[in-house]
Amino acid sequence: MSWPYPRIVAHRGGGSLAPENTLGAIRLGASLGFRGVEFDVMLAGDGTPVIIHDETTERTTGVKGRVSLLPYSQLEKLDAGNGEIIPRYRKAAELCRALGLWANVEIKPAGGRDRATGEAVAAATRELWHGAELPPVLSSFSVVALEAAQATAPELPRGFLTDELPQDWERIVRRLGCVSVHCNHEALTEQKAKAVREAGYSLACWTVNDPVAGRRLLEWGVDCLITDALRAIGPGFAQTGT
Repeated sequence: MSWPYPRIVAHRGGGSLAPENTLGAIRLGASLGFRGVEFDVMLAGDGTPVIIHDETTERTTGVKGRVSLLPYSQLEKLDAGNGEIIPRYRKAAELCRALGLWANVEIKPAGGRDRATGEAVAAATRELWHGAELPPVLSSFSVVALEAAQATAPELPRGFLTDELPQDWERIVRRLGCVSVHCNHEALTEQKAKAVREAGYSLACWTVNDPVAGRRLLEWGVDCLITDALRAIGPGFAQTGT
């Protein structure tokens, strides 16, 4: 398939320039001209979909706690950096739509909650992006979460997220009805990139922070670069290579 989404995407909203996975990060990415952002969605203890990467809160807020055990009423009181809070998925989606941003939404289940997270994120995405010209791509490392998303909202595009392509990647991607493969660029080779593209799937790479590596990946036919280096690899990088 051809990739209809932005080719350069801001990792966790604002890359390394803002507190990750916050509304402020998304605003910053948009202010720098990015038309696409990537962020992670996990379920709080009360089932609220929230934007956070880790299963625990300590790294980003300095306060010990497990996301899957805390209700959102407690999570929203934590400072995720520069006075930013851990946002609900709903707020992040509403902001993206208001700013005209496409999103790569990573389904990030806490241990043992793969199916519930896949179902909840897919259902919320269907509602929050209703009528959007380009709905988000739902990606995940969890095959179970992607299966749940597929069953809940089959019309939403899905991406198979992996560190390194497993030998049976094509069977997995076909079974899950994915449109794209998202992999660690450091584990990608030109031969593997060619295999993904020739099989008819789009290819996104993370986390690409070196312009030299970025140019090489684009030459290999990679469709999307997800980056923390928002100034070195800006929204026009795919057109200019600079």
